[in-house]
Amino acid sequence: MRTKALHMMAATAIALTLCGCQETLAEKEFNSSPTDNFDALWTILDERYCYFETKGIDWDSVYREYYPQLGNVRTVYDLFDLMSEMLNTLEDGHVNLYAPFDVSSCPTWYTPYPVNYNASLIYSQRYLGNDYRTAGGMYYNTIGDKRDIGYIRYESFSNGFSSSNLWYIDKYFADCKGIIIDVRHNGGGSLSYSESLAACFFQQETLTGYMRHKTGPGHDDFSDPVEITTSPADAPIDWSEKKVVVLCNRRSYSATNDFVVRCLQAPNVTVVGGRTGGGGGMPLSQELPIGWMVRFSAVPMYDSEMQTTEFGVEPDESVTLEESDVARGYDTIIERAMAIINGEA
Repeated sequence: MRTKALHMMAATAIALTLCGCQETLAEKEFNSSPTDNFDALWTILDERYCYFETKGIDWDSVYREYYPQLGNVRTVYDLFDLMSEMLNTLEDGHVNLYAPFDVSSCPTWYTPYPVNYNASLIYSQRYLGNDYRTAGGMYYNTIGDKRDIGYIRYESFSNGFSSSNLWYIDKYFADCKGIIIDVRHNGGGSLSYSESLAACFFQQETLTGYMRHKTGPGHDDFSDPVEITTSPADAPIDWSEKKVVVLCNRRSYSATNDFVVRCLQAPNVTVVGGRTGGGGGMPLSQELPIGWMVRFSAVPMYDSEMQTTEFGVEPDESVTLEESDVARGYDTIIERAMAIINGEA
């Protein structure tokens, strides 16, 4: 097996003095040795993670780099930190290690990008104000000088909504000439809610992406692409004839990334803001011998042109939140969305 071969290579490269340490840790804190857990983690990712080829990652070399560091492991915290550091080489927000005392995460997929979001502005009187309404995790109100634009702030696709929620929002916006849906800093959640909300903007079933499934342990063992469609038959309401502007930024991730990918194919929707965060791989989880869980991207997803969405997608119109506007109490991105709905260039 590849793991055993790499194990031998690493053992030849250095003289590990972990044996006594492993025995003590196994007796006191582990269900199995640090080496067993490290190898189990590496192998799970090796056989099931879906983006090695896409990201050009040499997972074997990662093993050779991190395995020798097991010699410094003395506690469960040391082991957790070492394995977390190894996982972070994937730069994937869907890759996490869960232990009873901590959860690993990798922020480098969003930290180099503009924030493009200011929470205090959203709840100012110019936008949501203090009289906004709430339905199914969506905060909504009318905005604009004439209060003729509907604005929805949706913070997480983990917050479910019903057909009834959207029906009442639709009625509240009955006299509005357009709707803004703000999913900036929405880290994702349920793909079913993503599809259901996006379906409101389509008049016919539309190809909006693809996915593939792992068919074996090899890094390029995948099925043929499977079509992903968005259908108005799945829509609780019909917003296909209204002007809709969707706001996104780098923290629009996972199911939110999927939502934006779908919206880019809707004729009446304009996507505004910054590049999304990606997270195009549907995650799965698996348990390690020690009882910890590792989550990882297992099913790669693509846009309608079969381009990976793991690295995020560009909006129709890139707009940056300007600090000069923030100082005046204006959200540059919301203001641009209102201008689009008002027909301004």
